[in-house]
Amino acid sequence: MPSMRAVLEARRKAAAVRVEELEAELVRVRTDLADAGEVLRRRVIGLEQYLEALAEDEAPAVVAVGSSRRKPVGPRRAVPHRENSAGVEDLSVDYQALMAAVLDAGVDGLGARRAAVVLGWDSASVSRVEGARARLKRLVERGWLVEEKPGRFMPSALEQDAADVGRPGGGS
Repeated sequence: MPSMRAVLEARRKAAAVRVEELEAELVRVRTDLADAGEVLRRRVIGLEQYLEALAEDEAPAVVAVGSSRRKPVGPRRAVPHRENSAGVEDLSVDYQALMAAVLDAGVDGLGARRAAVVLGWDSASVSRVEGARARLKRLVERGWLVEEKPGRFMPSALEQDAADVGRPGGGS
């Protein structure tokens, strides 16, 4: 008959093996969770970009004769190219808020995390920060902003000149 010490030692070894197995499984689950989170983040960004592109495609360029004069149904308005626009007032409210925040940011420029806050979004949410970054990039593509330093968005020369005209001591 085995001694009590041998029985307890065997139980301790079995418990130690089980702990090692569970720790290895925990590492695997954490890795899978991180991978799934990254896939989710990319899909959220893709969906947001798709919805923005869809809203831009659905925005009518000219109202057809006899058609309804209601605004197109969609989550966002198209962002016009800067050279085709009278001014910031042609942008949607969210984009106007981003433009105002960029002008207020000065020489440091506006980052995506701060832009998410300006839009009223959770700046701790990676997908929201990436959504804000996508909006800032769209403003760059359309000539409203420039990205002189990676991740730092500043007004284009045209926008800076327009902003200076309205400020005391600014403009010509």
